[in-house]
Amino acid sequence: MPLTWKDSGLRWYWVVVLVFLADQLSKQWVLANFDLFESVKLLPFFNFTYVRNYGAAFSFLSEAGGWQRWLFTLVAVGFSSLLTVWLRKQSASLWKLNLAYTLVIGGALGNLIDRLMHGFVVDFIDFYWGKSHYPAFNIADSAIFIGAVLIIWDSFFNSQSEQDKTEGVK
Repeated sequence: MPLTWKDSGLRWYWVVVLVFLADQLSKQWVLANFDLFESVKLLPFFNFTYVRNYGAAFSFLSEAGGWQRWLFTLVAVGFSSLLTVWLRKQSASLWKLNLAYTLVIGGALGNLIDRLMHGFVVDFIDFYWGKSHYPAFNIADSAIFIGAVLIIWDSFFNSQSEQDKTEGVK
């Protein structure tokens, strides 16, 4: 018998909405208040810096000539769809996986909207040490990273035991 949305991981879809809204609102604020490459030092290791990423993580394929925009669009739509199907099929009680999937979906959709609206992703979180800067990122990237870590964590600490508990298996 299929799970209802209340019993399935879809119950966690509110996380997608929160991540998406936080990401988009922060990016709109950056676009409205910063010039490209403008930077504000907040801490000795952290700047708020507006940059554009035409590629993916660490600017992967950023110089590829434009086709990468559509590749990353397809990847975002594909993974978001796949994770939504998986959410539909798993129990709402599997909180780590449900949280992980919804963080990834929310982040993927946040960056997807940037690619479709602007042709690039707005990044602004800039950590550095001395003169070495980590590539700038945004809230969507953070959500994707945390979601991926939770998925890996769950794979090491077998979520099957959680599922067995929810189904009454000993």
